[in-house]
Amino acid sequence: MNRPSTGTQGKRSVATSQYATGSARERIERALREAGKAVDSLVAADLAQIEHFHTLGLRATESLTQLAAITAEDSVLDAGSGIGGTARFLAGHIGCRVTSIDLTSEYCEVARWLNGAVGLDNLIDVREGDVLDLPFADASFDVVVSQHVQMNISDKAGLYREARRVLTPAGRLALWDVTAGPNQSLRFPAPWADRAEQSHLVTPEQLRALLAAAGFDVLAWNDLTEPSKQSMHALANAPRRPLGLHVFVPDFGTKAANHLDNLDHNRIRLIQAVLGAA
Repeated sequence: MNRPSTGTQGKRSVATSQYATGSARERIERALREAGKAVDSLVAADLAQIEHFHTLGLRATESLTQLAAITAEDSVLDAGSGIGGTARFLAGHIGCRVTSIDLTSEYCEVARWLNGAVGLDNLIDVREGDVLDLPFADASFDVVVSQHVQMNISDKAGLYREARRVLTPAGRLALWDVTAGPNQSLRFPAPWADRAEQSHLVTPEQLRALLAAAGFDVLAWNDLTEPSKQSMHALANAPRRPLGLHVFVPDFGTKAANHLDNLDHNRIRLIQAVLGAA
């Protein structure tokens, strides 16, 4: 997930304080071994429970991929890629070439390690960089995927201008995002922000207007708050699994509980969307 502030150094500082622990690879490797996985010969299924840092995890990635009709012929940018779960799913299951970009150095390093470990590094190019200043030429990609990235990016207009710039004329932007609900008193820490000043939510209506202003037409727009809430309650009541985001995300139990509480009290809404480059 990409976490900007003001200025490149400030952005990296925020990203580091929110996400980097200095031990993500060590923690993931230890958890995989304890779960009985052969770390020297991993397969994609070994990582399914640990690599998708967004609500509903792999299920959300699968659903968004299908909704956006991504094919092996598409060139895809995963903008705000975390440790690379979305990129590996697209490369491994769809067969497309993927470029992933994230501001957190540690996450990029872990992504490269895991890409190589499951034999997908030939299809995925990992870049460390800022989604507000993408290091790519105009019209470089057929699809830009962004899952749970914009929530504490204050310059959303800049974010979507950049996404539109790097898309081909017939390109698609695929989103899975947290937006503001009617009750604005968010409970922190949340998965994307430990403090209120790190969080910049907009309402679904405001998000839609920002996307239109950046040059996008809505192809699909789904509010998945209620079904997501039901799934999250079921997961919260299930026995804790050895593999999950708690392995490398600091205080993940508290953040997940607050995320569900924010959903229950209508402080946030979950939006899945596909936009076409107008």
